[in-house]
Amino acid sequence: MQKTISGSAQIFAQDDIDTDLIIPAKYLTTSDSAELAEHVLEAIDGGKLKSAENPIVVAGNNFGCGSSREHAVWALAGAGVVAVIAESFARIFFRNSVNFGLPTFVIPEASKKFSENDEIEIDSKSSKIKNLTQKTEFEFQPLPAFLNQIVEAGGLLNQI
Repeated sequence: MQKTISGSAQIFAQDDIDTDLIIPAKYLTTSDSAELAEHVLEAIDGGKLKSAENPIVVAGNNFGCGSSREHAVWALAGAGVVAVIAESFARIFFRNSVNFGLPTFVIPEASKKFSENDEIEIDSKSSKIKNLTQKTEFEFQPLPAFLNQIVEAGGLLNQI
């Protein structure tokens, strides 16, 4: 993972955002990230991901629950999402994110600590997330070294 990730908070302050909400099943006829991005979170987004520069999704508990579809991660990455911060992640979504190289970070009560379009800076070296807009800082648990190597490589296929 790059040492510093910067972007703007795009708040989805709800729990249990499942993979069908991230990318509805009717769009699973393609694996093209750009095509999937056209429909990412369409039921709850309102177009904000498309208009944000370097969007960082901020969500509640159990983000990415539901089916094991990799398309959910592909759609987020295709929409330009540079990281996802949530209160917790479904395990399969978390692993799909690692495998695709999409950085994920767990912050307790994340959706309450950021506001829409807050400027965020994530420093993987110090394990800190700074909300530059609100001038606050939060620590996160870093990934184990072997998983971090996969994310730094841009995903499992790139590492291999």
